[in-house]
Amino acid sequence: MKIVAGPCSVESRRQLAEVVEALATVGSVSMVRGGVWKPRTRPGGFEGIGEPALQWMAELKRTKTFRFCCEVALSEHVELCLRYGVDAVWIGARTTANPFLVGELCEAFSGTSLPVMVKNAPSPDVRLWAGAIERCGKSTSGAVSAVHRGFDLYNNLGYRNNPLWEVPLELRRIMPQVEMLCDPSHITGDRSRIAATAQTALDLGFDGLMVEVHPSPDDALTDPAQQITPQALADMVGGLTVRRTDSQKADAALADCRARIDAIDHQLLRLLGQRMDTSREIALVKRPLDIALYQPARWNALVADRKRLAEQLGLDADFVGRLLETIHAESVKVQQQTLNADNQQ
Repeated sequence: MKIVAGPCSVESRRQLAEVVEALATVGSVSMVRGGVWKPRTRPGGFEGIGEPALQWMAELKRTKTFRFCCEVALSEHVELCLRYGVDAVWIGARTTANPFLVGELCEAFSGTSLPVMVKNAPSPDVRLWAGAIERCGKSTSGAVSAVHRGFDLYNNLGYRNNPLWEVPLELRRIMPQVEMLCDPSHITGDRSRIAATAQTALDLGFDGLMVEVHPSPDDALTDPAQQITPQALADMVGGLTVRRTDSQKADAALADCRARIDAIDHQLLRLLGQRMDTSREIALVKRPLDIALYQPARWNALVADRKRLAEQLGLDADFVGRLLETIHAESVKVQQQTLNADNQQ
């Protein structure tokens, strides 16, 4: 399990040295992270030390065996990181969201072997995330990895950034060769929930973690609520379980269950096909009667009935509600397509 840990922001040489000294005793940290440039959402706050922080990293590298990484958003950031021997960089969420900025960074990466970690954009767009990773992979000969830090949604369900685990899992599906780290600090925004979120990530097959660590979290100049002490990191790492990824043993043990899931999925798809065929019939019945495709009273009654049934079957009613909304949207589209095709005949 790969662990990248360190302060949200490098605040002083003393603070950075104290963190590095403490992390050396944890034993499982492979790289120290530290924010050097920290533009805030609103002006007036601490915005990072800048170049002096890179000098401190270079000095500490000469006495410690740690590697260091920091966030870059501009080409001049990359140039400075290369000058001071920073071992890796990451692209932040807001930068990932802008292909123009990613393109400029990739020009700076060109011809280097600098490892790059790409955080997901604030929106749950897996193609945007994958595109940034692909651009970086064409620019640097160093390793390019993904960092899941959650998504900024209307309802984050108590998280700072909603994890929406299905998005990084989809990225893993389409880019299985890319190393995947989880940033539970930014997902939770709450140090008391970091360990549980980290374990969830490992349960889902993530390759490692990026965790914000500060010698005195409550006194941190940025994001104090989501940083933990080095000792808390050591305790958390000691309590985490890394799941086995031996596919051959998993294939043998789960063969029967997987066969049943395959059969059930095939049944579900056939039933969905039948449901859409029925939707086409409904469209042709509604047409001569001048009945609107969407019937709110019928839809509300259907959802209420299916949610009651879901609860009786031990299913999550909210999950079933989301599933029904997707099916209903497709049903309305199929009905409209049927009417359009009928008009052209």
